[in-house]
Amino acid sequence: MLYKAKDKIEKDYDVIVIGSGLAGMTAANRLAKDNIKVLLLEAHNKLGGFATWFYRERKKHVFDVSLHGFPAGMIKTCRRYWSKEIADHIVQLKGVRFVNPQYNLESDFTKTDYINKLTNFFKIPEKTVIDFFNYIEQMNFYDDQSMTNRELFEKFFPGRNDVMRFLMEPIVYANGSTLDDPAISYGIVFTNFMKKGVYTFKGGTDYIIKMMQDELLKNEVDIKKHAKVEKILIKDGVTKGVVVAGQEIKSKAVVSNGNLQTTVLNMIDPEILPTEFISRTKEVRLNSSSCQVYIGIKPECKIDHIGDLIFTSTYPTFDTDALMDFRITSRTFSIYYPEGRPFDENQKYAIVSSTNCHYDDWKKLDEYQYKEEKQKMIDETIECLEKFIPDIRDKIDYIDAATPLTVERYTHHKKGASFGTKFEGLDISMNLHKYVPGLFHAGSVGIIMSGWLGAANYGVIQANEVSSYLFTQKEN
Repeated sequence: MLYKAKDKIEKDYDVIVIGSGLAGMTAANRLAKDNIKVLLLEAHNKLGGFATWFYRERKKHVFDVSLHGFPAGMIKTCRRYWSKEIADHIVQLKGVRFVNPQYNLESDFTKTDYINKLTNFFKIPEKTVIDFFNYIEQMNFYDDQSMTNRELFEKFFPGRNDVMRFLMEPIVYANGSTLDDPAISYGIVFTNFMKKGVYTFKGGTDYIIKMMQDELLKNEVDIKKHAKVEKILIKDGVTKGVVVAGQEIKSKAVVSNGNLQTTVLNMIDPEILPTEFISRTKEVRLNSSSCQVYIGIKPECKIDHIGDLIFTSTYPTFDTDALMDFRITSRTFSIYYPEGRPFDENQKYAIVSSTNCHYDDWKKLDEYQYKEEKQKMIDETIECLEKFIPDIRDKIDYIDAATPLTVERYTHHKKGASFGTKFEGLDISMNLHKYVPGLFHAGSVGIIMSGWLGAANYGVIQANEVSSYLFTQKEN
């Protein structure tokens, strides 16, 4: 059932899931399909976490915050752990463009096309290209983590910054990784994308999250929104439920889809954990955040197809520090055409510009500086967009911008982190239940688990751990 905001929960559950990001929702649905009694609690007024959207001017405009795009593997994940109907709404993007001082290319983002571009455009020997793909396709979580992304590229393409840019720039925008992060954080994600191209949901985030909510309710997951969890109940070292608005709700297990550090350091008494585990949790680095500029097009205006995703930069070479610099030189444009929302009554064109950034650059600004920098970002984004749509100024009906502070306010992501934690967060997340029986974490961690597919699959991984735990408890 879908609880109303003022409803009081009167029963106990097998599992309580805190937070309805894709990992939390998928874990809840996976467990419910095994007839496990699940309560899903969400602090916001809608499900989805960072997979979200917002309307403006009485739904005249709708903006997807993080929809473009994900690998073909999302089809299999949704079909298996959600429904065939949801999986059938996953469609391939038509084109991905790269426009920068080093090259101007368009790709369907498949392995075949990338091999073709690397050999014919960048003039890399075919054997080197094949060896590179074979190498990264064999990467897994248990590999040596000492090799960095920088070392990986120098191993196969020494001195070729342009090749590095072509191979890595989209992944930086997908999960916030840098050249100094472990190479497996790149290899696993890039290999996932390189299967059959980049995909998205037909209908938009609002449509697909509504379908997921309906599926959760059909599988008898109880849902309550406007329900921020204050504390996770631990008794005699074992998880016993949560506290919401002063009310204790009991359960046999809890899955937190919240921020990793908030979960470990704020939602439970840290004294029950080993000092070494707490220290490692405090040392986990949050990944970078992002800024967005949202542009709604006048209903009477149209936009010619210029690509679905455009990675554009004026920076002369590839540099992950430059990608996150406060003085913006690189943007990714996501173009939303009416055919992507075939269920809307009115045609809608929208453009979202996304830029990786650092939270502290925005946090240190006073109110006047903050507004001034937001406006500057908007103005510069329009100037950049004019290169692709010369008359864009005449077609804009609505425009606004979001910063890491916006992300922090609406999603409760610590420091507005758009891509979870750095790689070391994964070990903390996956092993939390070994220190606190019955308490599991599933969220955007370790870079690899970032993005729609990573988050959904991590929800499944942790749901399986929960199922094993509940079975063991029942046997005992």
